[in-house]
Amino acid sequence: MPLDFDVRPSDSPYVECVWRTSSSDIDRFTSIASCHWSLVVCRQRGRTEVSVQGPETFGTVAPVPQDATFLGIRFRLGVVLHDLPVHRLVNGDLDLVSATAGAFWWKGTTWHLPSYENAEALVDRLVGEDLLAHDPLVDEVLRGGRPTVSARTVQRRFQARTGLTYASVRQIERARLAATRLRDGGRPADVAYELGYYDQPHLTRSLRAYIGRTPALLGDRSRSGPLSVLYKTVSESSPTLALDTLPELERRRDAQDHSGHDDHAERAVG
Repeated sequence: MPLDFDVRPSDSPYVECVWRTSSSDIDRFTSIASCHWSLVVCRQRGRTEVSVQGPETFGTVAPVPQDATFLGIRFRLGVVLHDLPVHRLVNGDLDLVSATAGAFWWKGTTWHLPSYENAEALVDRLVGEDLLAHDPLVDEVLRGGRPTVSARTVQRRFQARTGLTYASVRQIERARLAATRLRDGGRPADVAYELGYYDQPHLTRSLRAYIGRTPALLGDRSRSGPLSVLYKTVSESSPTLALDTLPELERRRDAQDHSGHDDHAERAVG
């Protein structure tokens, strides 16, 4: 049985999307790779827990609490929490102080728990308290711009703000896009070509690493098993939209890197 997610876009410049789901008769799922960090609220049998979940660089099988509901705020690339470097959260998470039914305690302050409909209210308050910030350089890089600072500075700031290199973000985001297209009925050969993979085996290796599934499994929902939130790009203003086009430049890069190089090899920005 799949995990059914509701996912909505956000008009906040800090939020990629807001999602919710609930668990029933599922004891584990595959958490797919993600470039983004999220704030997640889990309610289970009268208990409420709030955690910050970092970017994930590979797909992993994780347990699912029974009879639980989940709400997630997924933040855009380049959004950071002050005093909590994103790189420390990569492939990990941070549990915040135990929450009550309607609030949680963090940074010496009580915060009202967000709902699916008003998650932006919490985000606005975090920004107002100077706990949340955004680096526009990350947006510029994702949109293909050429920042005026040096390439070394771009690489350093991009990784500091996202916890990942540009190459890792590009590869993870491309695998996510490939997975959504395959789930929507796309043919593996077409998806591989459209997204700039060198060939179908290249696509398969990428999906195994980042999504934990083969193209065949993704194309058959009855066999693919439960996955974490696998959403389409939900906002036209999102800078990650630039990764949805993947022009011929991507094909040339991967053709150059295909021989003797792992898909996880880091490449310089630009």
